[in-house]
Amino acid sequence: MSALVSILDGNTFVVSDRTGNVAGSASEPQGLFHADTRFLSRWVLTINGQRPGVLSVDDLNYFSTQFFLTPSATNVYVNSGISVRRKRAVGDGFHEDIVIENHETQPVDLELRIEAAADFADLFEVKDELAKRGEVYRRVEDGRLVLGYRRERFERETWITATAPQARFDENGVSFLVRIPAQGTWRTCLEVVTAVRTIQRGLLTRTRCGHTGDNGDSRMATTTQKWLDQAPLLSSSWPELPRVYEKCISDLAALRFETGVVPGALPAAGLPWFMAVFGRDSLLTSFQALPFQPELAKSTLELLALMQGGKIDDFRDEEPGKIIHELRLGELTAFEERPHSPYFGAADSTTLFLVLLDEYERWSGDVELVRRLEPVARNALSWIDQYGDRDGDGFIEYKSRNPKTGLENQCWKDSWDSIRFADGRFATLPRAICELQGYAYDAKRRAARLAREIWKDPEFGARLEREAAELKRRFNQEFWLEDRGYFALALDGEKQKVDALTSNIGHLLFSGIVDSDKAGRVAQHLLGERLFSGWGVRTMAEGDTAYNPIGYHVGTVWPHDCSFIALGLRQYGFDREAARLALAILEASVFFGGRPPEAFGGYPRNVTHFPVEYPTACSPQAWASGAPLLMLRVLLGLEPIGNHLLVAPAVPSSIERIELLGIPGRWGRADAFARGLISLSGDQEVRRFTRT
Repeated sequence: MSALVSILDGNTFVVSDRTGNVAGSASEPQGLFHADTRFLSRWVLTINGQRPGVLSVDDLNYFSTQFFLTPSATNVYVNSGISVRRKRAVGDGFHEDIVIENHETQPVDLELRIEAAADFADLFEVKDELAKRGEVYRRVEDGRLVLGYRRERFERETWITATAPQARFDENGVSFLVRIPAQGTWRTCLEVVTAVRTIQRGLLTRTRCGHTGDNGDSRMATTTQKWLDQAPLLSSSWPELPRVYEKCISDLAALRFETGVVPGALPAAGLPWFMAVFGRDSLLTSFQALPFQPELAKSTLELLALMQGGKIDDFRDEEPGKIIHELRLGELTAFEERPHSPYFGAADSTTLFLVLLDEYERWSGDVELVRRLEPVARNALSWIDQYGDRDGDGFIEYKSRNPKTGLENQCWKDSWDSIRFADGRFATLPRAICELQGYAYDAKRRAARLAREIWKDPEFGARLEREAAELKRRFNQEFWLEDRGYFALALDGEKQKVDALTSNIGHLLFSGIVDSDKAGRVAQHLLGERLFSGWGVRTMAEGDTAYNPIGYHVGTVWPHDCSFIALGLRQYGFDREAARLALAILEASVFFGGRPPEAFGGYPRNVTHFPVEYPTACSPQAWASGAPLLMLRVLLGLEPIGNHLLVAPAVPSSIERIELLGIPGRWGRADAFARGLISLSGDQEVRRFTRT
């Protein structure tokens, strides 16, 4: 059971303990966060000077929760005459109802206090434990507490108000002296509102809060229900499967990010560190969600197109035609102490943009968007050859233009220690990571179809086809390790083959760049003992020197990684292997309450018998929530063919039945039915189970 409780709405979220109290610090990500800034770092309820104890927590939905408390700090043999309920709903701030009931036959006098403080830490400052440079201030005015921060033109404030007439504000919080009659009830409503000084207007503007009326969440509940109603309906003989599915659909609703720049919403990457626009994460999540919530893809493509690079900017790693990696709105980016406004330090987002553009059209038939984004797509294709290929050898490499604050690794495994040789040595820069070449091949092949069929430029399409074919030929020649039977993780700065065995080779199957005579050996490695833990494919193989089962990118299992590997296995005809991997991730998701985390430990399944939590994994995380959706596509064999939906199931026999009704696409709505016919008994399969 997690010690923290989170509620969120887009880039606003609240993280508290299980009593609803917030005690954030320089290293602890508790608090109210909005637009990459912590607007509340302390929010502590006491009753008669004592913090209450928790009875239970009711997670109503992703944007609201209730805490049931007792004034006693212990729940062992307590027969409390007082009960406390805190109901909280998040918006750009949050609304909190505190209700206290007196169950005794005599009146009771209580002193309630909420201690409140705000450090206005930039999310990077919390993550990296950095000190503030501006001025923090507090004041009481007009029946409210104002917590503020000012640094030159950057100004943020938190406004706190209460409805109870007993409220007495001071600079450190608000107190209430109340008498509750016998069998009586006392309540107050608290509003915590974020405010931002805008450079254009030069004034503080009050942002919306999630509270509307007595229910406190009716607007968001309506929006969420509409989102859930639009998703296909899943049923299965395995009762846990619909629960995982519904949790993931709900989590994607929570992570939606409305920018106001384009219609609709795109997925933010994950709680708590990545509640922002991320190119790679939004593109891959939108791909995963296409058969379920296709509008994510359209909003993602439109926004990223508007932010496409137009010049060379070393500080931001920007280049003409490049698609952004990350957009932040906090203090450090405002003062250009971090380059993330926006930052372009990803070598794969540009090719993945082209992949999603084609895949979205295949599912939706939205030819108009593809026509409108043709100049963006052509610029992205130019980036591949002019800037992605740094040395003219035909492969995409990366090396940050900004060695001080830019990312060293600009692939999806972007931690500093992820690109290693089998003996543990670090690969030198620039690095040509294997899946970058696969994405480039896939991007050119897909763009060739768009050029022929939609842009009406067959010559351009033919040229792209030739370039893709040549890239595939050279890649299979120069990255293949014949004595190992798998592809090198990368070519380093000296063009040496980085020989670590990693999950990256599975993305090569997804992209289609692998020659058919090599695919079988790749699949064998992916489901072999060194890479496959029994719960999923490890990011690095057991036995390599850098392998660590709880190393971020050097041994953990990432559900999103496995979902694209499973799709690649199916595309190459390895149906049984794909089914085995899909089932493993879905079973692991059950252990996490239906919410697969960003990553979990790579320990062998026959040793742990349950997936081991990774201590700092984001949860929910967008592409982790998208993983079960893509696994369902893999199991059902969903593929758009013209104006029709192909259904070609490959379902393990331990799942007797899967039905997915109302799959959206250019065909309108379609249904998919499948029976489990693939036996995995020879693979030491752990039988399907139901959590209780």
